[in-house]
Amino acid sequence: MTTLSSRHDTAGWQAIDRRHFLHPFTDTKALRETGTRVIVRADGVWLWDSNGERLLDGMAGLWCVNIGYGRDELAEVAAAQMRELPYYNNFFKTANPPVLALSELLAEVTPAHMNHVMFTGSGSESNDTILRFVRRYWDVRGKPRRKTIISRWQAYHGSTVAGASLGGMTAMHAQGDLPIPGIVHIDPPYWYQLGATQSPAEFGLRAAGWLEQKILELGPETIAAFIGEPIQGAGGVIIPPDTYWPEIERICRKYGILLVADEVICGFGRTGNWFGCETFGFKPDLMAMAKGMSSGYLPIGGVMIADEVATVMIEGGGEFFHGYTYSGHPTCCAVAERNIRILRDERLVERVREDTGPYLQRRWRELADHPLVGEARGIGFIGALELVKDKATRERFAPLGEVGTLCRDFCFANGLVMRAVWDTMIISPPLVMTHAEIDELVSRARRCLDLTAGALGVN
Repeated sequence: MTTLSSRHDTAGWQAIDRRHFLHPFTDTKALRETGTRVIVRADGVWLWDSNGERLLDGMAGLWCVNIGYGRDELAEVAAAQMRELPYYNNFFKTANPPVLALSELLAEVTPAHMNHVMFTGSGSESNDTILRFVRRYWDVRGKPRRKTIISRWQAYHGSTVAGASLGGMTAMHAQGDLPIPGIVHIDPPYWYQLGATQSPAEFGLRAAGWLEQKILELGPETIAAFIGEPIQGAGGVIIPPDTYWPEIERICRKYGILLVADEVICGFGRTGNWFGCETFGFKPDLMAMAKGMSSGYLPIGGVMIADEVATVMIEGGGEFFHGYTYSGHPTCCAVAERNIRILRDERLVERVREDTGPYLQRRWRELADHPLVGEARGIGFIGALELVKDKATRERFAPLGEVGTLCRDFCFANGLVMRAVWDTMIISPPLVMTHAEIDELVSRARRCLDLTAGALGVN
């Protein structure tokens, strides 16, 4: 069978790319000079480009291909659903079997106090939904002054207006007069960068205390919610000390503030539990989901809502004027449901927690002996390397970001997808990765670190 990828050679696809396609998060002018790399095929943890070169995908696409590429089960369920009911909306008092089956399954795998879900098309839409839901919730409670949402610098909650505002990426804020009113930020629990003079446990409590300081500064009666990723992924894999999240939860309960977990990257097994909030030991009131929900095979997201919060809206809120054309899209829901069943039936979450996750972390930490690496950290199937000029003082290279970009380019040229966040190299591989493939990932990462050091003249 002739496939779409055979329609053009690499040069042909690149020419079309230059003429028509605007990539996300890309300097288009610079890309037109170098030419895009065209990915045409994938299987397991591997990708192939249009020149036939093979890459080990250390990022699971974009934090999402949890069950790996090439799972026929998901293609088959998508085809079957498209033949039976490819699409219908869930407005006008209607529903469809896939959205109901997925809703029931999500209630089973998410924390026990969460049994209601609103569906979206992405993580960005999930966080937009949360912003609207939280503000409406406080209106229904008769506390309309509670509108402000506290987030963190270096957080990523999407690239829509609300998502980018909730996030703490200053480069995004600079384009479009963001954040919108009613969203403020505190510093993240980034021990390597901000807590060198304290133990991780001490720093975790100090970092959580920044939330209470901001609440008191603005007035508790004005605060609607605190939102945070259990691990700040796009911010550089910022893994909080164990003391952080329990203290954050205590502070939220003390002031009656909703606690929101953005589980878009941590959800569905990446930390060795179904959700990051379980790994770090706290109970959110709302939970954003996407990515691993379908392993990226089709776009879908959602918001899980705690029973107590959902009851307020159901019993007193009337009609909530919010939703999307593709909320609960039947084909996307059918694929997501089968994906979650694969995660559960093949015990991939337990495998990450008990076997491959610990193995990956042991091998990953071996890279800490490299002269460029100031810290190698990780949990489950997430990892980060801090590239520094001086390991003892944690001094960074200047200008910040150039060394990370250099290393990333060496990775891409040598068959490894590893992302750079400023000068932090990060990974988030598919959860199906084997011990042998982990060994290959670490071997390729070390080679690319060596190439980076050589280019910098570092011994």
